[in-house]
Amino acid sequence: MKEADDKDKTEALVPIRNARPLAPLVHPPKIVCLGLNYRDHIAEQNAATPDDLVIFMKPRTAVIGPDDIIVKPPFVSKLDYEAELAVVISKKGKNISLEEAKQHIFGYTCFNDVSARDIQFKDKQWTRGKSFDTFAPIGPCITTADQIDDPNNLWVRTCVNGATRQDSTTRNMVFNVYEIVHRLSQVMTLEPCDVIATGTPAGVGFAMKPEPQFLAIGDVVEIEIENIGLLRNRIGL
Repeated sequence: MKEADDKDKTEALVPIRNARPLAPLVHPPKIVCLGLNYRDHIAEQNAATPDDLVIFMKPRTAVIGPDDIIVKPPFVSKLDYEAELAVVISKKGKNISLEEAKQHIFGYTCFNDVSARDIQFKDKQWTRGKSFDTFAPIGPCITTADQIDDPNNLWVRTCVNGATRQDSTTRNMVFNVYEIVHRLSQVMTLEPCDVIATGTPAGVGFAMKPEPQFLAIGDVVEIEIENIGLLRNRIGL
């Protein structure tokens, strides 16, 4: 086996205008999401810091990729974004020790935990308001674990129509990446290609002051995480 030369590499290139990026994972076995896992997000809600993981699930039918449309159902009035670092599991594991957690991580990607706040708060639990089709944008790629020195020290940002809404770091997580894998595996068997969304920092729309700022048709949400890239989606019907 030999390395491709410059000519071969050039011929293999495809102009981005001729390509449509897809979600790096289309049918993950599980999408496990964390709530209240950033200290700054907890503070903006005047909530108590949890002493264990607060988890919920999203269906894989919610997955979309970069530049796909987030569909706002006509009966949803309070649509919101949540920028999250997502962990992609590499191999099956149960009761994974804290020391072994890193060995079970394939890589990381950007995740938008899109939420219908009116339904979420009405139900007083989170599944229905976060499980609509298109409510789990993932991408633009998976950065492998060996390409990220420290997943617990990455900046995370969200812009809506070019204006910064969230600007934080994974240092603010209550439970770091390895603790999450460890604790989750005590509850459920983790499998290859499972996605774990690790929570969102401060700056979500419903907590903005002096009044909430929810997403509307035509809005563009951009989520960017250090060493991973930018996930962009527009709100549509």
